Amino acid sequence: MGTQQLLLVVLGVIIVGAAVAIALFIFGTNADQANKDALTQDCLHLASAAQGYFSKPSMLGGGSNAFDGLRITDCGMRDNGSGDGENLSGTFSILKAEGQNLTIQAISSSNPAQMVTLTLDMTQQAAEERIEILYDGW
Repeated sequence: MGTQQLLLVVLGVIIVGAAVAIALFIFGTNADQANKDALTQDCLHLASAAQGYFSKPSMLGGGSNAFDGLRITDCGMRDNGSGDGENLSGTFSILKAEGQNLTIQAISSSNPAQMVTLTLDMTQQAAEERIEILYDGW
């Protein structure tokens, strides 16, 4: 009887260990996906605010149908001192704001190798063709 009980204890420890390992893997995967989704959402929010700047006349502090001179603060995000914006999800930079083209890059705070790049091209007629989102390191 002692051998059977020992075998059941060892089997139970193995099953519990495997369950914990699987749970940690799933949690890590979900955390990465949540961070990716948060960065994407923040980039879309910045792009939406940038479109408002684009449409606003320069007399009212806008770009008069251009992204020239757009700063991160014009999109509603606080400058972290280097011209970039920051929140819990990551660091956001305006890589290109020229004419009718805008490129925003977000670098994950949990893994700097993971980036989201949003490109906005206002020359496209269809709204769904104006935005392109690329993921690097995911």
